[in-house]
Amino acid sequence: MLKLKLTQKDYTISGQNYQLKLPLNIEYMIPKDDSVRLLSQTVEELDLKELYQTYSRARENHATPRQMLKVMLYAYMNHIYTSRRIESACRRDVNFMYLLEGIHAPDHSSIARFRSCHFAPVAKTIMSRLTLLLADCGEISFENLFIDGTKIESAANKYTFVWKKSVDKNLKKMIDKIPKFVQNAEEDFGVRLIYDGNIQLRHLKKLRKKLKKIQEEEGIVFVHGPGKHKTLLQKTIEELDGYLERFKKYIKQLHLCGERNSFSKTDIDATFMRMKEDYMKNGQLKPAYNVQFGVDSEYVVWVMAGPQPTDTTTLIPFLNETRKYLNHKYDKIIADSGYESEENYVYLEENGQLSFIKPANYEISKTRKYRTDISRKENMEYHTGSDYYICRNGKKLVVTGEKKSRSKTGYETIKTQYTCETCDGCSYKAQCIKGNNSKTPLEERTKHLEISKVFQKKRQDDLERILSDEGIELRINRSIQSEGAFADVKGDMEFRRFITRGYQNVLAESILLAMGHNINKLHHKIQNDCIARYLHKVKSA
Repeated sequence: MLKLKLTQKDYTISGQNYQLKLPLNIEYMIPKDDSVRLLSQTVEELDLKELYQTYSRARENHATPRQMLKVMLYAYMNHIYTSRRIESACRRDVNFMYLLEGIHAPDHSSIARFRSCHFAPVAKTIMSRLTLLLADCGEISFENLFIDGTKIESAANKYTFVWKKSVDKNLKKMIDKIPKFVQNAEEDFGVRLIYDGNIQLRHLKKLRKKLKKIQEEEGIVFVHGPGKHKTLLQKTIEELDGYLERFKKYIKQLHLCGERNSFSKTDIDATFMRMKEDYMKNGQLKPAYNVQFGVDSEYVVWVMAGPQPTDTTTLIPFLNETRKYLNHKYDKIIADSGYESEENYVYLEENGQLSFIKPANYEISKTRKYRTDISRKENMEYHTGSDYYICRNGKKLVVTGEKKSRSKTGYETIKTQYTCETCDGCSYKAQCIKGNNSKTPLEERTKHLEISKVFQKKRQDDLERILSDEGIELRINRSIQSEGAFADVKGDMEFRRFITRGYQNVLAESILLAMGHNINKLHHKIQNDCIARYLHKVKSA
């Protein structure tokens, strides 16, 4: 309901078009959407000191940072993401006018600048304060953290990929050609470089200086265009410039890749991943970000975005950020099988947290094929005291050594190696020894196992927890809460592709989505009279 108070009427003529100017003193009584008032009250409670510090000066007759934040959150709550659509909503939608409190609607450039230049640098701080505000209201338990991830496509073009293996291959080919080129240049122009068989970029630059000096001394003029004859010196320098340019290009691309296998030319922070949304139905990789949500009591308490194509290596950084910004350690961590690893198990145990992570083999272990596969260690008899396995044929697999391996994150795993005493003449050999691509004939091969005892112990303890009554309840809630949050964002809010580019901007968009989801969730809980409900109860048959 709006109460309009007209203060004057002023008619002016501009060409043949009549324009009516009505300066209105609008008193906003009640917005049309109840969630607007809840949003406004919630943002008023937040400490936005860091957000105000991103502005060098206050501008009169312009929306304040607090009003801009309200507008951005309400836009994301209502599936409006582009700056031009937000500008249009500010001019036409009474709810946006209510949030602006009568201030002129900001233009699209101001909205985009607020999102990228002002909100993005302090997005994590504002997200943490909203989470703590919900906790103060009794809406967050700070006991169970449900973690899940999804891949959201980047705003980068689909065919701007740079593959690390291709760059390595091209760089190696070029390096193989350079020694012969340098040798020919030394012979043709009588110059000498000291490089001890290892030619580096500085040697090529030094060679170019010597060749340019020869050009100046002999007064050779370089020619270009069709019908012109280039001298040997010009051809050599142009070829050398090509090597220098490609050398710098390849080094820069490898630096941008870092630990990744690819990146996009139009969004260097995006990594090419296999997506569920496959437009061409051919498994094409697309530039995307892996967005992680930590959910508690149906609210997204923390958000992280990164280039990792899998979830395994995201758990530890995610929990470290959660503890840093929320100043709280969750007792129970619930996640799906994509987060299972020995490193994650050990980290949670060392930090006094209980893991409820579904083992990667949990579903397949229920099948008859798995239970009857004699090649698996789970189907062999194990003697704990003597530390050996007994296969289907009654032969012992004894310890023959240890193998150490290191993951990409630097975690070291120790695997115990077990080898069968003899597999000669075994009738089960074809079923027990797998690997049809091995160059060694099956007759010459022996059954061999590599087992991490630490991982097996942690997995067994975790399996017992998730099969308990508490574990079943938490796993059901993980499906409802963490996967439900992404269903809301990607399904209901229809957010399938980022608008901005770059890690910081993408994270800011993800946090705006999470904050919008939280305020919508709080509004629905109030409407349905189910506030302070942390878990969904297991329904009995």
